[in-house]
Amino acid sequence: MKSDQSMGHPEGFRKRDGSTKQRHQQNRPKSEIPSGQSAQSHQPDLPAILKSLEENSIRFVKNELKNINRILSSEGSDHPVFFGSQTEDKDVDKPERIAREGALDITVYILRNINQKDLADKLQKSTPAMKSQRKLKSHLKNKFECVLEGIAKQGNSRLLSKIYTELYITEGRSGGVNNENEMTQIEAASRRPATHETPIKCNDIFQPLPGQDKSIRTVLTTGVAGIGKTVSVQKFILDWAEGKANQELQFIFPLSFREMNLMKE
Repeated sequence: MKSDQSMGHPEGFRKRDGSTKQRHQQNRPKSEIPSGQSAQSHQPDLPAILKSLEENSIRFVKNELKNINRILSSEGSDHPVFFGSQTEDKDVDKPERIAREGALDITVYILRNINQKDLADKLQKSTPAMKSQRKLKSHLKNKFECVLEGIAKQGNSRLLSKIYTELYITEGRSGGVNNENEMTQIEAASRRPATHETPIKCNDIFQPLPGQDKSIRTVLTTGVAGIGKTVSVQKFILDWAEGKANQELQFIFPLSFREMNLMKE
């Protein structure tokens, strides 16, 4: 059976539908895309920001120049001032410390450009890296300035600089690690035909030879046991620690194979 009432929607349903549409329209979020005028109002005031940046940069540089003046003025005194050694620097956070180190590097760069090399060198010595280098040099000097002769006994040490004999180092061949025993190496060396070899002093092992353009970054020494390779390395480190040679190297960290072989993985 059909009823005329089923032909259309109930009156109450039509009313609810209309109210639902109206409610959806009311709850619809407004457009978040700003108009042209509001977008312009949100743009930063770049000239004002740059002006503030300039003022703060000048203030920062002036404060750092005061610290630099104190460092340079203390040079040669009984209590020299190092960069970052002030008591107030203990509370300085990392970004500010990095900025201050950058200001010091820029100052050193400018001093060299205006031909003030001595002041630039003095200032560079006060940097954290150079301060650490001085501590490392002092430690290495105390460690390698004396060597033991004969059987290791207390008090049987001698100054390395007094007993060191320049080792005959040559450049002329390359090869891997020789696993033969010592006597076999000595016999093989005595039978090896003479070849063209270039003698090199201990402190020049990282210096390029005449005609070489590339710098030397890796050196592997080979030779029979007891010939003096270890002592030569100690002399190389000692001369660097005492400021006699290879001062272009910032840091030297000696790693003894004898000690590393004792380490377990």
